Amino acid sequence: MNDPSNPEPIPTQKSVAVEPPPSQSTKANEPPPSFVKLAMRNMVKKGGKSLFHFTLTSAGLLAVLVGLAYLTR
Repeated sequence: MNDPSNPEPIPTQKSVAVEPPPSQSTKANEPPPSFVKLAMRNMVKKGGKSLFHFTLTSAGLLAVLVGLAYLTR
């Protein structure tokens, strides 16, 4: 059992200096890419899945707007 008068020592972590890979050290002066740029890169990489989701979202939004227009006429 745990005895409060005799606690076990807590293990400590040793800090180790790690050098970044050469590709990252040359990009140190560049700002991080914007969210738009990352989203575009992701869309290009995913291809058809992104287009399907965009089409589905557009159709859903259009259906909601047409439905609201019909209900409030």
